[in-house]
This record gives sequence, structure tokens and C-alpha cells, in this order.
Amino acid sequence: MRKRRYLPAVFALAAVTVAGASVGQAWAYFTTYAEAAGGYTIRLGDRTEIREDFSDWTKHVVIDSQEGSQPVYVRARAFCGSQYELVYSGDGWTQAGDYYYYNDILYGGQETNPLDIRIEGIPETPDKDYFNVIVIYESVPVQYHEDGTAFSVQETDWSQVLDTGSTEAGSAEDDGSAEGGDEA
Repeated sequence: MRKRRYLPAVFALAAVTVAGASVGQAWAYFTTYAEAAGGYTIRLGDRTEIREDFSDWTKHVVIDSQEGSQPVYVRARAFCGSQYELVYSGDGWTQAGDYYYYNDILYGGQETNPLDIRIEGIPETPDKDYFNVIVIYESVPVQYHEDGTAFSVQETDWSQVLDTGSTEAGSAEDDGSAEGGDEA
């Protein structure tokens, strides 16, 4: 009968010994592998904004590139009623087709020279309630040749779509709108 009393104690001691031996391996696992939550969103690409001033029947358009944006080329175009004529002028702007292209690369924190869009054919008493000139602009990242030189504004592919890598459609930060050339 005495042998049976010691048998549960021997089994308990064996279980404690095996468990104690594996604690070191488990502790090593939990201290070797770590996981963290949270993070910061990193946005690569260009962020540009348009500024328009109006005086003496001329729109003065300047496009700003936000600090930290990648280098881009920009182009602009204006629309209005067919009864008016638009006359463009500005240092550093060149017409090609329907658009006016800014000739220089626009780096982050810089702005274009003004593009002046004069509205001609205005009657002596214009109806200002129904008069509107809409200016659109686009930007595209600067592309580079294999030797590292930048493509000129004339060589640039304006049909390129910028993939921002966003995976959360419809979120507060990515509402799906395309402003300033971030076309999707």
C-alpha cells in the first residue's frame, strides 16, 4: 500500500520537471518574437494647389507645389462660354494643343510664374451673374532617362496614372476625389 502513496507524488514531480524544462523554451519564444500595432501613413506623390486672382477681366493663375512633393510638370487650360475669347500670356508658359505647359520642373515648395488668361469680347454691360471662366490644371511626375536626365515637358507622358497605393477606398483621407492632377 505504501508504494501506491508515492506513485502520485512521483508523477507530480515528473510533471513539474517536464513543465519546468519547457518553460525556458517558451520564455525564449516570447522574448524573441515581438509584434507592434499602429503606424503612420506615408503618402508619396505630388500635392499641388491652384491660386486664382481676378482683375481687369484677367485671371491670374499660379500653381503651388506643396513642401515635400515630388518634382512635377504642370499644365493648365481655361473654359468659358463660346461668346468670349481667352488670350493667354505668361513667362515660362508654352502652348501645345489646347493646354499651356509650364516649361520648368516644379519642385516641392515652389510655384509657377503667373499664367494670365485675359477674357476678351466682353459687352459694355456684362451679366456677371451668368459669367464664369473655369481653369483646370494637371500635374504629372517628372520622368527620367536611363542616364538620369529628366524628360522635357514635351517628352512627358500626360496619360500616366499615379497609383497612390491607397487600400481604404472612401476613407476620410482618401475620398476618391481627383484634385490637382492626382487622377485615379
